[in-house]
Amino acid sequence: MPIVTFESSDGAIKKTVAAPNGGALADLCDDHEAPIPFSCRSASCATCHIEILEGAEALLPPEDEELDVLDAIDAKPPKYRLACCAKLKAGAGTVRVRAQNEY
Repeated sequence: MPIVTFESSDGAIKKTVAAPNGGALADLCDDHEAPIPFSCRSASCATCHIEILEGAEALLPPEDEELDVLDAIDAKPPKYRLACCAKLKAGAGTVRVRAQNEY
């Protein structure tokens, strides 16, 4: 089962959660009050821009709308993603992400 650690932009706040069925990072953030800021939740504002510190291979590849926003802010996957779009694969894995904007 994937284990995800979310860190605030300054690294001071950390939240580690299990994701037994994989799924959307945004849902995990909501369910566990993770320190990742959100605004639009539809890949248009980049508020939820995250750096993947570990485990990028445990995430599904980004879709076109996420790639468009990442390109606009000059952030390239697999190191950077949008938490509103990123989804975990089912199965084992460890992912560690850090917010790039203030929480």
